[in-house]
Amino acid sequence: MPETFTPESKVREILEREGDRGRDLLMKHGYDVGEGFVDVLSQYQTLENAALTERMRDLEGLLRELNAG
Repeated sequence: MPETFTPESKVREILEREGDRGRDLLMKHGYDVGEGFVDVLSQYQTLENAALTERMRDLEGLLRELNAG
């Protein structure tokens, strides 16, 4: 069974494991990783923290879509 994403997953994990699909889903939910994604702190931000700081919308929806494969 493949690993699932959780609120504790880091933005970097999404991009490494899901590539363009992950980038598109993050953008759809309001999290813009930008070009080159050079902000090191943001790379290691958890999805939960991004939602709490209002950098992302609908965390549960994002997790559903990511884990649906």
